Amino acid sequence: MDEVTIYTDGACSGNPGPGGWGAILMFGSNKKEISGGKKETTNNVMELTAVIEALKLLKRPCKVNLYSDSAYVVNAFLQDWISGWIKKGWKNSNKEDVKNKELWQELISLTQVHKVTFNKVKGHSDNEYNNRCDELARNAIDKL
Repeated sequence: MDEVTIYTDGACSGNPGPGGWGAILMFGSNKKEISGGKKETTNNVMELTAVIEALKLLKRPCKVNLYSDSAYVVNAFLQDWISGWIKKGWKNSNKEDVKNKELWQELISLTQVHKVTFNKVKGHSDNEYNNRCDELARNAIDKL
């Protein structure tokens, strides 16, 4: 199984407001940057979209080390919030509907194709790839 490293980030100018996402995929010596945006969205939607769009680019099942500064995305997997949401009929701990359910379901289906290890990185610090993803996301907002 090929090993791929992915960095992702999402950004919003206002929350909700115009948003952007960016991702960097690395395989061996190859590196690909992708980004996109939406006129009216939230930061969490952009964080999820970055991960989904990056994973959708993979042409075959891969072992993925995914790095994100989004506690929302990373903790949903590392702290297994998702299992609880599913058991409770997509309700959170406050018995409210889980936001962005369709995006979570798409991401879950992608994690069933790829072996994804989620890693939390500190945002806006000294991680060059996280910083570049933030730049990609912000540039996507500027292009809207």
